[in-house]
Amino acid sequence: MSDNAMLLLTNAIVLTMDEALTQYEPGAVAVQDDRIVAVGPESDLRGQFPAAQVIDCGGKVLMPGLVNAHGHAAMVLLRGLADDLRLDVWLLGYMMPVERSFVSPEFVRLGTQLACAEMIRSGTTCFADMYYFEDSVAQATADAGLRGVLGQTVMKFPAPDAASYEESVELARAFLRAWRGHPLIMPSVAPHAPYTCPPEVLRACTALAVEFDVPMQIHLAETALEVTNCQAENGMTVIPHVEQHGIFGAKVVAAHCVHVDGREIQTLRHYNAGVSHNPSSNLKLASGFAPVRDMLKAGLAVGIGTDGAASNNDLDMFEEMRLAALVAKSANNDPTVLPAAQAVAMATRLGARALHMEALIGSLEPGKRADLILVDIAALHNTPRFRREPEGIYAQLVYASHAGDVTDVMVNGRWVMTDRQLKTLNEADLLTQAKEYARRIDAFLIEREQSVLSKLVAIGGAQEGESFEVQAKARLADPAPALAALAMPDLEILHERHYREYDTYFAFADPAQGQLRYREDEFIDAEGKVSNVRSRLTLLGPAREGRFESDVLLSRSRFLAPATHSLRFYREYFKPAREVFIQKDRRRWRVLFRGTEFYVNLDRIEQPDLGYFIEAKSRTWSRRDAEHKAELARELLASLGVATENTVTEDYVQIAGGE
Repeated sequence: MSDNAMLLLTNAIVLTMDEALTQYEPGAVAVQDDRIVAVGPESDLRGQFPAAQVIDCGGKVLMPGLVNAHGHAAMVLLRGLADDLRLDVWLLGYMMPVERSFVSPEFVRLGTQLACAEMIRSGTTCFADMYYFEDSVAQATADAGLRGVLGQTVMKFPAPDAASYEESVELARAFLRAWRGHPLIMPSVAPHAPYTCPPEVLRACTALAVEFDVPMQIHLAETALEVTNCQAENGMTVIPHVEQHGIFGAKVVAAHCVHVDGREIQTLRHYNAGVSHNPSSNLKLASGFAPVRDMLKAGLAVGIGTDGAASNNDLDMFEEMRLAALVAKSANNDPTVLPAAQAVAMATRLGARALHMEALIGSLEPGKRADLILVDIAALHNTPRFRREPEGIYAQLVYASHAGDVTDVMVNGRWVMTDRQLKTLNEADLLTQAKEYARRIDAFLIEREQSVLSKLVAIGGAQEGESFEVQAKARLADPAPALAALAMPDLEILHERHYREYDTYFAFADPAQGQLRYREDEFIDAEGKVSNVRSRLTLLGPAREGRFESDVLLSRSRFLAPATHSLRFYREYFKPAREVFIQKDRRRWRVLFRGTEFYVNLDRIEQPDLGYFIEAKSRTWSRRDAEHKAELARELLASLGVATENTVTEDYVQIAGGE
């Protein structure tokens, strides 16, 4: 329609989804430009707008467009890639390696276009997104004519679009500047999760969201393991932990919140945080059942999301509404919990509120944006229709309707689908391009199936370590002077441990595979007795990715996993080309040197007999911090009386002849 034409949608079952769940049948909605002008009985609006262009809706349901409150749109290109796996195997073994190799602006644009086509066809008019190259997500979304709350991902690990968290933060800032004020795109910042974003990262993202007055998206309390680990590491569960670091100063959109208690629900409500409930993803990954009943009872804004298609495996909000209702009933053993009308509200008005967008979308009310859909409820699977109960129409939508029942979709006053025909996207062309990506990804995975990392992840428990390890090492003819120097005034000893360590290094024919270390630690108490034993695996990447002044080493790409099997098992499983064994006695101090934490290791290498070494080590996710710590590590060794000529640039395995 022209910019100033009035459009009158008539002969519809109008579900406004306002607070009172007002319905009109036959009802009408008047739209001008990008806004809803009036909603009411058809007879009233025909009289009020006699010159309007009339569209007969054929008795279909006319309702607000659905709001997908959490997802990763471009991951439709990874749909079905690695299903029925544990979360760690799925994420570390397949998703992250493929993303590192394939995710680019072009990949993200195509994936988002495919996702937009799927969402339009299933009645979604607004979606939340967290991913990489979010500028490409935004451009594809705007071109498709959909509305998006789009978050540039930030985490401590290197990502496909940023080598460090500092780069991710700057990308987020540039993204917010570029897209603020756009009629369809609400830019946001998206720290991935507390377990991938240390407090410094959380605070930086919060400050950015507050500065630009935009939502901040984050995964919170998705799995029981996440909560357990947070408790062990921080002395508190996830919600208090992030509250302590101030994230609720921003307009938070919290994805999942599966493992939260009543007190944490009240915290979320106190700060007006939005929550995205993702029933399909939580069921498929066996994450648990979110306490949605209690959240809604507390007055929390709980929307519904699909999550990414790689863990769902579709973007069908009708399916999510149905599952949200059914899961809540089963989890609470009560068929009255989360009735159909409430499920539809979660997918519309409450979803908009969860995204802090309720002033613009989520219901059909004058002044709001014209985001609306038509749903045909006359199909065989939705027949007959009973009219005795006004809320029966919501039950039809939730329990019987399909995504394919959506016939027409309008976003911001513009038709993006009419009579099931997409208006803004070439579906056939997108499908052809997606097939080519699938072929390339298949070839990539087939080639790397025998990689050591894949095998490590496949046996469970692998976690990526900090991105950078700074290490300064030197030989010692006599450890006594260094031991005495540990008492210097500007060195504060925080903790001391004594170990005996037995390391078996597996080397492989392909050096790019890195080296796998099987370590058995014996903890030695004050009486010289073994008090505890621990075994673990560490996959080490290239021994040197950078070299700082005075032969301070920088290494990266560490993956850790518990060693729950015998050394014989790992030898047979990984089939190394050669092995190196190192036995040492280690005294370790965790110290504070000029305001920075380091580990100082005093090692006696007993097998092979290599003598004494001293190390100053630290880890970080930030290259800038790594450079700072490299200089401090050199100064720390000098303070311990280590001469520059005694420094060494190899790890023990290289010194012992492992390469």
